[in-house]
Amino acid sequence: MATDGLRDLEQEAWRGFLLAHDRLWREMEAGLAPLNVSMAEYSVLNLLHEAGPNGMRMSELAQRRLMSSGGFTRLADRLQSRGLIERRRSATDGRGFDATLTSSGRALIRRARRRHHSDLRAHFFSRLDEDHLRGLAEIWSLLNADPETDHDATPDGGPASE
Repeated sequence: MATDGLRDLEQEAWRGFLLAHDRLWREMEAGLAPLNVSMAEYSVLNLLHEAGPNGMRMSELAQRRLMSSGGFTRLADRLQSRGLIERRRSATDGRGFDATLTSSGRALIRRARRRHHSDLRAHFFSRLDEDHLRGLAEIWSLLNADPETDHDATPDGGPASE
């Protein structure tokens, strides 16, 4: 008989994900709080750090943060008013805007990354062995794949036959 409810294993897996996510998010955010950086701000500053001196398009930052353009603009406004990022018209087409880290932003993200990585190791990685990490990496890859455009993999994650 079909049911709309989740099976016990599905419920256990989903509940476990939600609880772990909430706990880890709070612990990571608490670690960044003394630096006056939220997790959302950290994510943007870290993306800009990884992008290097040329920065990144504002639209790409919003997309990578999975934020609406309005919500992302408010976040970018806060970071700019704190002197952590600069926004300038794109040199490539002049229509969009690029964001880059300021020297203050670079100094802050260096401190925040050290703290964040230390907290990740203490609260997350220390509880997992290499096999667990490989398994999680595979799971995230499967869940992050776009089934509409990922024609190179079968539903079980293996390569598609040619």
